Amino acid sequence: MNDSGRLLLSGNEAIALAALHGRVALGTGYPGTPSTEILESFAALGGRAQWAPNEKVALEVALGAANGGARALATMKHVGLNVAADVLFTMAYTGVPGALVLVSADDPGMASSQNEQDNRRYAVAAGVPMLEPSDSQEAYEFSLLALEISARWNLPVMLRVTTRICHSKTVVRPRAETDWLPPVQPSFRRDPRTLVMIPAHARPAHRRLREKLAGIEKWNEEQGPNRLFEGSRALGIVTSGIAFAHAGEAAPDARFLKLGLTYPLPIEAIRAFADSVERCVVVEEGDPYLVEAARAAGIAVEGKPGMYRFGELTVDRVARILKRDLSPEPPPPPARPPQLCNGCPHRSVFQALRNLDCIVSGDIGCYTLGVLPPFEAMDTQTCMGASIGAGLGLRHVLPEDEARRVVSVIGDSTFIHSGITGLVEMVYNPPAGGHVVLILDNGTTAMTGLQEHPATGRTLDHQPTGRVSIEGIARSLGIASVQVVDPTLDPAAFQRLVAQRLAAGELSVIVARRNCLLAAGQIRQYEKCDAPKE
Repeated sequence: MNDSGRLLLSGNEAIALAALHGRVALGTGYPGTPSTEILESFAALGGRAQWAPNEKVALEVALGAANGGARALATMKHVGLNVAADVLFTMAYTGVPGALVLVSADDPGMASSQNEQDNRRYAVAAGVPMLEPSDSQEAYEFSLLALEISARWNLPVMLRVTTRICHSKTVVRPRAETDWLPPVQPSFRRDPRTLVMIPAHARPAHRRLREKLAGIEKWNEEQGPNRLFEGSRALGIVTSGIAFAHAGEAAPDARFLKLGLTYPLPIEAIRAFADSVERCVVVEEGDPYLVEAARAAGIAVEGKPGMYRFGELTVDRVARILKRDLSPEPPPPPARPPQLCNGCPHRSVFQALRNLDCIVSGDIGCYTLGVLPPFEAMDTQTCMGASIGAGLGLRHVLPEDEARRVVSVIGDSTFIHSGITGLVEMVYNPPAGGHVVLILDNGTTAMTGLQEHPATGRTLDHQPTGRVSIEGIARSLGIASVQVVDPTLDPAAFQRLVAQRLAAGELSVIVARRNCLLAAGQIRQYEKCDAPKE
């Protein structure tokens, strides 16, 4: 912090600082780009933060804390909310006695994701208020506002951010300590009619939810975090989030309505703005969410052509949208394709799978790069944990000569996240020819920045805790063939082992264990510090 009290923070760091100043009692989540640094920063500031096995558990833990009257924060990337959606939809009915902010970090352009879904749709579908900051200052302020809205209406609130907001640094002027949110004393009050969603309770709860949303919409119209920027009436732009920054540079003379609370929308404010300008254009990344809402309300607005729905917006792309330019966009500059690190223990695994001509059902992690040259040894990959179920499906239907070549490959963190149930499915509905599951245990959550997980035996801040045994889980399910090997010590022997298990026609789990090269030094240091003193 400089003498003027200003900080240069990324959006993630600003959200973490707001959690501290909002006196959040617990932050929980699952690491995933672009949201990972929020909880890491919160912990570094002294907040209580922890990694959950997956996003559903994280949101459940946060909900439990909020049910106890505390302020809670749950963080995840956009696809993580798919995992947590079961919690989201019903907790909108129950509400929260304390306060709960759910950070959904979308990834337009798929910098590190398997899709670019627009999670603004989740707010509408679940019926939870949603805020969208356009820079780090608003990430800070809107996080605090989200806590206040949540406490006022007893609803979870979504803070929807994107990659550019999460990772770009802008100036933040934090509140003075006297303006932080006041402390609260957690306490549980029994209220089963509100918190237990049997059908008899859920029906009136749905009505209460809609009444709350109507109240929030009225508040948003009158005093919500939406800003009008005067300019030429020839062009009016309705926008939100990072698109505001791009549009401001592309059309500095335009009149702007920047929306902060984008669900429930201030429809009448949008209508009045559109009526005040000669041409009204909605500039937004991703889906035509704002356009569709405005048009459904009978407001005449222009949206972006379909070609601009894909990827992130830029100043140049917004300028093209405003010019109605439909000519082909310049191709992006060639990028160096990612690849597994030299010396990565996964290399031995994919070399063996390629040599054996396996049909590889893959999963999410840095090992997904096994699909690329020089290995090209991954054939399917959909979402976290899908490798086991998808591999079983292949085994069930393929001819015998193909089925016996199918292998499921999953990482250690991903196995804990959502692979365990796939292993249960394997035991419960075993294919006739058996199946082979390879769990690549590199001792860390490598792709998102070397975070801990339940199988490392260390917490978010690398302190010792209970360790979940991956091989112990497999054996506890009754799988007879469970082997733990280092695939790098003797790659030829590892390849023979995989070939033997494929030929055996049995249920097999091979844990290929070797620490990630990038994390190995840190892991040795953690283990040295954790060792009992003589």
